Amino acid sequence: MSIRADARHLYLQVIDEIRKEIDNGVYLENEKLPSEYELSKHLGVSRATLREALRILEEDNVVTRRHGVGTFVNPKPIFSSGIEELTSVTQMIEQSGKSAGSQYLSAEVVQATDEDRSKFNNPSLSSLSKIERVRTADSVPVVFCIDKIPTELIPIEVLREEASIFNVFESYTKKRVAYAVTYIEPVSYHDRIYNILNYASDQPLLLLKQVHYTSDDEPVLYSSNYFRADTFSFYVLRKRV
Repeated sequence: MSIRADARHLYLQVIDEIRKEIDNGVYLENEKLPSEYELSKHLGVSRATLREALRILEEDNVVTRRHGVGTFVNPKPIFSSGIEELTSVTQMIEQSGKSAGSQYLSAEVVQATDEDRSKFNNPSLSSLSKIERVRTADSVPVVFCIDKIPTELIPIEVLREEASIFNVFESYTKKRVAYAVTYIEPVSYHDRIYNILNYASDQPLLLLKQVHYTSDDEPVLYSSNYFRADTFSFYVLRKRV
């Protein structure tokens, strides 16, 4: 097959062709692609052009390249959405048509650090309730969550009562989480978290670090959520001004 009739750069044509063949079921999820030699011959391009296309496809989490083994098709995420609207992990999972579950790993009161006092804009903050959980979709572990809330807001015993931190916070404090400031970072490997999520070591995680605020701009919750990239994908709607 030759794709040279298109006027665009060849690697862009290769990307489109491979995506099309994945969408059409020529290559299935978790299936190994043909060798570089076979694939470049099939597409009628050089191996250098193919490698550039595969590099970009890997950045887009469409494929995973394993050194000395080959290139594999990644499963499509079960949840893909913009993150402009603030929703809980429970809502994200349920919106994908899956049953949301929660497994508690630990719950403890920890001493606040200078970084914590800065995040919560509270120089006198002394302690935090720290909860570690695994969130599941149809009993499959998909998110590792670390949540911190000032103990002056909610005793740690109360936080163990319900899977949704949002629900227990709002019912106990009578305050509502109105918005969050979110930072997204890729995580290449973390021994403990990858083992807990039963996740392949060569697959990335998506870390969402969020400070949650009330409508009065009071920071009340800090979350570090590690999402499996084969299950979740996020995007941001950007408008021209």
